[in-house]
Amino acid sequence: MSLDDATTQFLKLMGEAGGRPMHEMSPEEARGQFGVLRDLYGKGPEVARVEDVSISADDGGSFPARVLTPEGDARGVIVYYHGGGWVIGAVDEFDTLGRLLAHRTGCTVVLVGYRLAPEHRYPTAARDAYAALLWTAATMPGLPIVVAGDSAGGNLSAVVARRARDEDGPAIALQVLVYPVTDCDLDNASYRDPENQLMLTRDTMVWFWDHYAPDPAARAHPDASPLRADDLSGLPPAVVLTAEHDVLRDEGEAYAERLREAGVPVEFQRVDGQMHGFFTMVNLLPAQATALETVAKAVERRLS
Repeated sequence: MSLDDATTQFLKLMGEAGGRPMHEMSPEEARGQFGVLRDLYGKGPEVARVEDVSISADDGGSFPARVLTPEGDARGVIVYYHGGGWVIGAVDEFDTLGRLLAHRTGCTVVLVGYRLAPEHRYPTAARDAYAALLWTAATMPGLPIVVAGDSAGGNLSAVVARRARDEDGPAIALQVLVYPVTDCDLDNASYRDPENQLMLTRDTMVWFWDHYAPDPAARAHPDASPLRADDLSGLPPAVVLTAEHDVLRDEGEAYAERLREAGVPVEFQRVDGQMHGFFTMVNLLPAQATALETVAKAVERRLS
C-alpha cells in the first residue's frame, strides 16, 4: 500500500522547507530541527495537574520528568519514554501526546526525559528508564503501571519490562511498543527497501546507533537490542504497532512474534500507509488519532 495522502502532503511540505538530512547534522542541530515540530502539534487538552520533577539516576546524576495528572481518580499510570534515537527528543516535545494519553485513558502520564547520547551513551538511557519506573512505583503506590514508548522509547519500554521481570521489580500491567527499535541489524529487508527511506532512513539509524552505542558488542547486548534476549517468557502483555513504510518495521514485527512464541499475550497491528514517526504527529496525520485510540482501548481493557 502506498503512503496515505496526508503523509504524502506532509513530506512534500517538509521537502519544500529544505534543510540537510539528519545524519549530516550535529546532535545539537538535529535537536533544534526536531523541536520545531512541537509548535505544529498544538497544546493538547487540559489536565488536572502538571508537575515537573527531577529523578535521581543510579550513577549520581539526575534527569527530568513531567507528571500529567488527569481529572478524577487515575485508573493507572503510564510511564512514557519518547523516541528520537536516544539522541534527540525532550519532554516538552511530547507534552501534547502525553496530555492526550492522560485525557483518553484516565491514567496519570509520566513523560521521562532520560539523558541523551552522545553526551550519555549506552547504557545510560536504559538505566534512566528503569530508574523512572522505580520512581513511579514508589511515588504512586497502588496504581497499575503501563510502560510505553515510540521508536527508541519503545526500545526502552521493552528493556525496562525485561529488567523488571529479572530483578523482581515493579509489576507492569502492559507494555506498549510503537515501532520499537529492537535490534542493531541495519541490513534486513525493511532497512534496505527504498520506499521506507522517509522521515527515518537507514543512514539516520546508523547515525543514531553510532552516537548511542558505537561499540558493536554493546549494541548487541539485549539491553540495547531486546530482540537478542535469550528468554522473553513471563513478560507483561504487549501492544506492538509498526508502520508499513518504516525501516524499523521488520524488527518490531520480529519482536512481536518472539513475544508470542514465548507465551506473552500480544496485540499486534501494522498500520498501513504510514511512515515512522506518525504516532507522535498530533493534529498532522489522521492515522495518529486512530493509533492513539487503539492504544487507549488496550490500556482500558488491561486496567479495567
